[in-house]
Order: sequence, then C-alpha cells, then structure tokens
Amino acid sequence: MSSSIYRKLAVTNIKKNYKTYVPYIFASILAVMMYFIMHGLTVNEGMGQGTVSMVLGYATTIIVVFAAIFLFYTNSFLIKRRKKEIGIYNILGMTKGNIAKMLIMETIIVAVASIGAGLLLGILFSKLMWWALIQLLNYEVRLEFAVYPSTVVSTLIIFGAIFTMTLFYNLLQMRLSKPVELLHGTNAGEREPKTKMLLALFGAATLGGGYFIALTTESPLAALMSFFVAVLLVVLGTYALFVAGSVVILKALRKNKKFYYKSRHFTSVSGMLYRMKQNAVGLANICILSTMVLILVSTAVSMYIGAEDMLNARFPKEIEIVQSPADEQGRKEIQHIVAEAAKDCGVALEDEALHRCGATAAFVEDGVFRLRERGNYALQNAYELYMIPQEDYKDMTGDTEELKDGEVFLYTTTPEMYGKSEIQVEDKTYHVARELDALWAEGKSDARVVPGMYLVLPDIEEIESWLQFVYEHSNMQEEWKRDICQIRYEYSFNLSGTEEGRTDMAWALRKKFVSEEMEGVRYDSRELERQQFYALYGGLFFIGIYLGMMFLLATVLIIYYKQISEGYDDRERYQIMKKVGMSGREVRRSIKSQVRMVFFLPLLTAIVHVSVAFSVVKKLLAVLGLINVPLFFACTAGTIVVFAVFYGIVFQVTAKEYYKIVNE
Repeated sequence: MSSSIYRKLAVTNIKKNYKTYVPYIFASILAVMMYFIMHGLTVNEGMGQGTVSMVLGYATTIIVVFAAIFLFYTNSFLIKRRKKEIGIYNILGMTKGNIAKMLIMETIIVAVASIGAGLLLGILFSKLMWWALIQLLNYEVRLEFAVYPSTVVSTLIIFGAIFTMTLFYNLLQMRLSKPVELLHGTNAGEREPKTKMLLALFGAATLGGGYFIALTTESPLAALMSFFVAVLLVVLGTYALFVAGSVVILKALRKNKKFYYKSRHFTSVSGMLYRMKQNAVGLANICILSTMVLILVSTAVSMYIGAEDMLNARFPKEIEIVQSPADEQGRKEIQHIVAEAAKDCGVALEDEALHRCGATAAFVEDGVFRLRERGNYALQNAYELYMIPQEDYKDMTGDTEELKDGEVFLYTTTPEMYGKSEIQVEDKTYHVARELDALWAEGKSDARVVPGMYLVLPDIEEIESWLQFVYEHSNMQEEWKRDICQIRYEYSFNLSGTEEGRTDMAWALRKKFVSEEMEGVRYDSRELERQQFYALYGGLFFIGIYLGMMFLLATVLIIYYKQISEGYDDRERYQIMKKVGMSGREVRRSIKSQVRMVFFLPLLTAIVHVSVAFSVVKKLLAVLGLINVPLFFACTAGTIVVFAVFYGIVFQVTAKEYYKIVNE
C-alpha cells in the first residue's frame, strides 16, 4: 500500500472519531502552548536569575511531568475506543504492519498539528503572559518580545518524545491483542468486580491517617514536615477507596431492596458496579485533580491578596537597624545618622524601640532549656531565646519593679502562655517573677517557624556569661560563633510623613549602612524589601493560577472522555431496556441518576479533602507570614463555590452528550 493510502486513512479516522480526537488535540495544543510560554519566561534575559526565575523553572518541570502523564492517560481513552475499529481493519485483511503504519501516520498528523498550533499560540500569547506577570510582580521590568531558539528546540524535543511514547504504547496494544480481543476491547472489564475488603480497609486506614495528621498538627514547623506525608496517605487512600470502597458501597446499595428496585437506581447501580474496574481510577484522578485545583488556586489567591499583611508581619516596624557587637559610641552615631536623615527627608520618627539583646538557639529537653548542641533534638522542641537587660526594659516600659537575683520576666511569642513559675536554663533555675502579656520587641503570633521566648534578666553581665557559655560549647564555625555570641543593639521605628519622604529616608539610610558598609550594622527596610517580596509572592500567584488552569483542563477532559466512553458502553444496554418496556422518560431519569452519582462523588470527596487540609495549609501559610485566617477561609470558600459552579456546567454539557450517544 502506498503512503498516500495510509495518510488518507489516517485523516478519515481522525474525522470519523472527532468526538475523541478533537479534545485530545485541543489538550495537546494547550499543553505545548503552556510549556512554551513558561519556558520562554524562565530563560528570558529580562527575568534575571532571581527568585522569580527559580520559581518559574520549578513550574516548567511540573508542566513537563504533568503533560507527559496527562497526554499518555488521555491517549489510553483514544486507543480503547479505537480497538473495535482496528479489529475490523484486521479482519478485513489489513496486516498488523499495515495498521501500524496507519497509526504512525495518525500520530504524526496529531503531533504536527498540536506542536505547530501550540508553538504559534505560544508565540502569540507570550507577550500577554509577560504583561500579566509584570503586573503581579508589582515592579518595572523591560517588556521585550523574544522567541528563544532554545525554547522552540526544547518544546519540539519534549513533546516529540511524549507523542513517540504514546505511539509505542498504541503499537504495543495492537501487537499484543488478537483480532477478536480488539473487536471486544471496549467491553473489557464488564465482569462484576470482587469485593476487596482488605484494600477498602487499607484505603480507609491511609485516608484516616492523612486526615489525622492534618487535623492534629499543631506547630507551623511540624506542618511543614508532615504535610507531604499527609498528602501521600490521602492520595493512596483516595485511590484505594475508589477502587475497592466504591464496590463495597455499590454492593451494599444493591442489597438495599427499597433503594435498588427502582428503575432509575437499578440500571445506574448495576451499570456502575459492572464497570467499576475502569471507572474507579478515573474517578480518583478527577478527585485528586479537583483537590489540587482547589488548594492551589485558594492558596495562591490568599497569598497575593494578603501580601501586604505578610510584609507587615515580616517587618513589624518600617525600619530596623541592628548593631553587633553593641557599642555605645556606635549606637550614638547610628541615632545621629537617623535623626539627620529624617530631618533632610522631612519625616518624623514614631514608635521608636531601642534595646540591647543577646540571642541564641535553645532546645527543650525534659523541661530544661539547653543552650549547647548535645544529642539529637526534634525541631519542634526548638526555641529562639532572647535575653534583655532589666535596665533597657525599664527605659522602654517605665516599669519600676526590681528583679532579684535568680528572677526573670518572661514573654513568649506564641499565643499560649508559658504558664510555669520556674524556668531552667542549663543548670540554673530562674523564678518567673512575672509573665508578660506584651512586649515592644515582638507581638504574639503562631506564624513563627520556631517560637521565640524573651527573658528579662537583672543585669547585662549575666547575659554576657550565657553567650560565653554558648560560645564555648558550640560546634559552629569560629566566624559564626563570634557573630552570634555577642550582645547587640536593636533599633527600630516607624516613619510619619509623605510617601516620597519615607521612601527617600529608606534609601538614604541604606546608602549609609549598606552601600558604605558601616561595620557591624544590619539594615532592614520594609519599603525596600517590598519589591523582592512582591516578586516572590506575585510569582507564586502567577504559577498557582497557571498550574491551576492546567489541572482544571485535565479534570474537564478526563470527565469528558469518561462520559463519552461510558455513553458508547451503555448505548446497547439502554437500547435493550427500551425494547423490553422502559420508557424514554425512565431512560433519561436513569441516565441522570447514574451520571449524577458518578459525577459529583469526586467533587464532594475533593471538598472534604480541602476542608480537612485547611488546618494544615493554614499553618503552612503561617510559616510564610500569612496569619489572616478569615482571608484564607474566604478565598477557599470562594474557590470551592466557583469551581463547583464550573463543575456543574461541565456536568450539564457532558450529561447531554452522554444522552445523545445513548439514544443514537
């Protein structure tokens, strides 16, 4: 046979199977376009080598992995629907070699159309994506339209490899199958599945374990460590319960005579039960993808809307200057520089805070705060310990109460109070004269990765002795020990005045303390950090929405293919039921009952997953500085509502298509 015959057959087959091929080609085009745009943004010289470029690089990798899995998965729907057709070709005289050439030609046509259209759309929409990203980053970047050869080559190689893998899979399926098996390929799995109680119990146990971790995790640090374990358990549990638990539930419904022996329930339950082998994985995939969309979008939106709150949490005062080691002459010079800069910029200082402080890490072991590295400590028992002399505490608060030897004032940064009358640091026990409700140095919050504890000690000499203890017992590098084990001055304040004047003040102090490299001084400005801050969270928002759209596309296509596939499988069964007396109205009701039961189960399960995950995700966001729980709740609830509406629209469209197929 000539190559033109194979080409004509391939084109005819694609046209004839347009209901399955068009969505597949559409998904392939979008996958190519999304990868091309993301890779182009990553390598664009205008992006630089900062945080945003790194985040985009990670997203590009995710897109490649997901595109390969998703296109391979949707291709399996195509080959399943084509098995009967290929079997007929085989019976009519085409050899497997002829069929292989036809499949190769079909793959080439689809690949060329998908990659070509994807590249074209990628080039057209690259500038739009650049513009959107720049708006989110909240700072000026030179917008340049550029098509990088490396991006084009990378796209061709990656998606050429993906289409090649799907072709090999299709050829392998065809080669290993006999003509009779191909003719009945769409009916595979039509036996009643066995009840796998052990797998169902495993699913319940793993899902319960994931839920337990999510609901009982207390600290943000523990949430960071246990989140991925919880995700793995929930994913395993979801697949196991859909595969085995669904069979257990359907068989239980079949035993319920009042429910089962109704026309709309009888056909739907029996149909779902006999096809659950091929249904279960698809339903689980829809559920997991829906959960990913909901969590990704809700967290991305929350972080971007709450960026200003996170910035304020990260920098409680507009400007903070730390001098180490604490030096009286240096402190006076710093204050003089600040006063002169404020005068020149026409701004005033507000909420000034100045104190000496010694800081070190502490680990709680059997109720004792250890200041040296000894043994293995769990990170959840770690604290950041700050020691302030009473003299500075009096200056800041006006409190005249005197501490006796062996007494401390104590303050914790966590909402929970310490609540004990004594605290032991190494071998010395202090009596807690008073536990403070508030401290100027830091507010109470559960957003810290490691909680902080402040001790007000009677004199500076005792703080120096503890820092010397840490220096002598630490295994850190000498340079780090010298830097950490010293008392420092912490000077922070807000500014009042015009926005221009406050910005000028921030830059003027940066020039003095950073550009001119004033020795021993660390300078932080909320305003100057704003650009980098928005670059990170704007980039994360862009990636979250971008990946959320991709996962949403995958969800819709899996739902579509599932409904189309089941429509063809159910057509003959419903035709028989019509012949034995079932009315068209009863058929429609039965179809709606089956589609509704199957369709909304993944959505409801995904909403349960997100509701349980809310607790642990809330703590993860606290690590990043987002402690506005009502905002996160509103974004999560809003995302669920919008997604549910969209899901319902997809339900209406696919149910209508399903009904058309059944009644053909």
